Amino acid sequence: MSAPAALSIPARSARLLVPAVLVTLGMAVTIGTALGFEHLGGYIPCALCLMQREPYYFGLPVGLAAIITAGLRLPPAVPRLLLGLVAILMLVGAGMGVYHAGVEWHFWAGPESCGGAQGVSANVNDLLSDLNTKHGPSCTDAALRVLGLSFAGWNVIASVILAGIALKGALGGLRR
Repeated sequence: MSAPAALSIPARSARLLVPAVLVTLGMAVTIGTALGFEHLGGYIPCALCLMQREPYYFGLPVGLAAIITAGLRLPPAVPRLLLGLVAILMLVGAGMGVYHAGVEWHFWAGPESCGGAQGVSANVNDLLSDLNTKHGPSCTDAALRVLGLSFAGWNVIASVILAGIALKGALGGLRR
């Protein structure tokens, strides 16, 4: 093996490892922030909010696998494929965020499962029936807006940025 070929392996690995780490950390921070607002801030997520978390829950292990495969210097096609999958998941998440933001702005109707907020009964005997009849807050009302954007709107921005990082890593790994 010639010296330039030996030197190119770490560079190729770094070209895949850096975006894998960035996108995985970004997903962890984004979902951690959502969970923090829920558990520390007391913001109860609606049904669409919970659905928007799923691409992150699926994407985190895929991102970790991309980090591991790039770190172990497996064939570049493996981490590239994993980063491509993360990009697809984040684009799905962005689409879900656009849909939810549109529901909040009343551009279109949300699903029927997004009813208004109802309290849970204080009666222990009614708790089991409450699980089937009580729902989270309405998907049509943004719980909080920061700089004019709801959580759904911020999710769109985060998802698009993360998809871009993953896609750049997946396609950047094709260069020699």
